[in-house]
Amino acid sequence: MAEYRKIEYRIGKDGKITETVLNASGPSCTETTAEIEKALGKVEKREMLPEYYETEENLVVEQRRSLNQME
Repeated sequence: MAEYRKIEYRIGKDGKITETVLNASGPSCTETTAEIEKALGKVEKREMLPEYYETEENLVVEQRRSLNQME
């Protein structure tokens, strides 16, 4: 099953576009937006959310912890 990802765009008064990927982790953030960024033009600055640095392994461990706490 494919993961749902949300991409939020904000366009400032100066015309600069801010792109935020939600519900994604690791490199899937940049993979999700690669084609869109290519169409929009040069990326001037990239700031990663903490989720970017999460790995699948860390997410599985956290999910298990959450499930164990519910029991």
